[in-house]
Amino acid sequence: MSFFVSNALAAAATTPAGQTDSTFSLIMIVGIFVLFYFMLIRPQNKRAKEHRELIGNLKKGDEIVTSGGILAKVVNLDEQFIKVNLTEGVEVSLQRSAVTTVLPKGTIKSL
Repeated sequence: MSFFVSNALAAAATTPAGQTDSTFSLIMIVGIFVLFYFMLIRPQNKRAKEHRELIGNLKKGDEIVTSGGILAKVVNLDEQFIKVNLTEGVEVSLQRSAVTTVLPKGTIKSL
């Protein structure tokens, strides 16, 4: 009876040809995570940082484009909101996060 146990232990010690090594699977999982980090997470964080800097650097007189595609000039700044002038006598309050681009000075007059 003991010779069956020794055969079973000997068979368990050797890996069959059909099984893959677990370290290779671990390396593949780490590789996929690194790929996701460099292709998805890092560029998104970089874009978010640039947008925070853009919003933080807004000042009175800047010409902007909103997320809705509206061209406007900043009239007044608040901590969370900005007041923009669309045309003479038309002022609208917007959230700061709605600003997507700051245009060069004089762009709105040239349109």
